[in-house]
Parts: sequence; C-alpha cells; structure tokens
Amino acid sequence: MTYTLILTRHAKSAWDGSAPSDHARPLNKRGRRSATALGYCLRERNLLPDQVISSPAQRTRETLDRMELGVPALFNERLYLATSKIMFKVLTEAEHPRTMLLGHNPGIAAFAHSMASRPPLHPRFDDFPTGATLVLEFDISSWSELSWGSGKVVDFIVPRELLTLEAA
Repeated sequence: MTYTLILTRHAKSAWDGSAPSDHARPLNKRGRRSATALGYCLRERNLLPDQVISSPAQRTRETLDRMELGVPALFNERLYLATSKIMFKVLTEAEHPRTMLLGHNPGIAAFAHSMASRPPLHPRFDDFPTGATLVLEFDISSWSELSWGSGKVVDFIVPRELLTLEAA
C-alpha cells in the first residue's frame, strides 16, 4: 500500500513585535495569501490529506485555516519547533494513510531532507522556505513501518511561486 506524507512549513509570519510570544505570532499579509494559494494548489493537484497533525502555534493554525482543506486536524505540542526525530515519532503514530504534518523550521527542513530518498531538483528545497510543501510517497502498510530516507518525491511546492503565477 502507498502512504503519503504532505510536509508543510507554516506560511510567512509577522515579525512586527506585536505578538506576546513566538508561539502567538500570526501570519503576515503575504503569509495569508500564500496559505490560501497553497490550499487551492493542493486541491487542484488532488493532494489533500486525510488528516493534519499540526503544531499548535498561531502561525500554523492560521496557515491551516487559510488552506481550507476540510479535514480533521490534531494540534500536537510536540511539533512546536520540533526536531526531525520528533517529527518522525509523531508521524509513526499517525492513523491515516494520507497525512499532513504542519510545522516549523529548522526541524521541518531537516526532516524533509532525511525522509526523501532523493531530493527534488528545486533551488529552494535546501532552505525549505515559508509555506514550502513536500509530498512524499512511501511503500508501507502502516506509518509504524516508516524508515528514514525511504520517501519518493511526488511534488515540491513553494507558495511564492504560486503567487507569481497568479499575478501573471
């Protein structure tokens, strides 16, 4: 059976200092537009997850809300600024074969690099910019069978490129 991971970094957040904490930082204007465009793109490409497991930070919650995926979401505190090892552990506990993890850098970039058997040929993959989304497929019958470096890249999406296409 094929299991699919949709690995998404939150969209661009505000750095204006108005949030009382890092956890409470909201999206900025570009981040809101990017999250909306990313959701549209995932729907158009038929890459919707069955569930989302997300960091509970304000910027990840807003990203998810703006994507309008219409699927159940779990907010897991372990994903707030998580390392790749923690993300791996959370994913092995997932219950649905098409799962989205929504989190933060630098952990999400490290996790993306560690899970792909071969990285996508994209100039932004290494820094995994805000809103970046990597879609990987795994030939497993349960997330508990997951192993490092075993994901086949299906797609890599950068919202800034989607916004550029919209403007054209």
